[in-house]
Amino acid sequence: MVEITDSLACLYTGRVESRGDDYVVTVPASEIEHGSVSEGETYRIAVLDRAEPSGEESASGGDGASVPDADGSSAGTPSDDGQRPTSRGAAGAVQPDPPVSEGEVRDVTIETLGDKGDGIAKIERGYVVIVPDAEPGEEPTVEITSVRENVSFANVVEE
Repeated sequence: MVEITDSLACLYTGRVESRGDDYVVTVPASEIEHGSVSEGETYRIAVLDRAEPSGEESASGGDGASVPDADGSSAGTPSDDGQRPTSRGAAGAVQPDPPVSEGEVRDVTIETLGDKGDGIAKIERGYVVIVPDAEPGEEPTVEITSVRENVSFANVVEE
């Protein structure tokens, strides 16, 4: 089984392409749009063989759910066994549902400030949690008040 750290910014299936003396791994636009990664930044990446040994959990959680290819298409058949909820994105690719639910209480780390001055934390898969009146570096306990496909809103319940 592959161990995945909590600092994982994103997970997707892509191809390694040769371009002259360089090799390129394409990052899906959705990862940039969701803020999982930023253009021009440097990241550590892990490359896993797409073929998985049968009977073992996969890097995507071991539930058979597919991970989108770099072009947004689905790498495999999504799981319909109820173990991991999924939804269809704008391009029809299966996307995992938000990793939080309304009313959930979590500890987060505020990483930056948004355009309107709200604190921004990222949790599993780079999912964004917006926390009003929070500052970068703070680690508050928050209650999720509203959940959307790629962002949720929360209020501080304990600093």
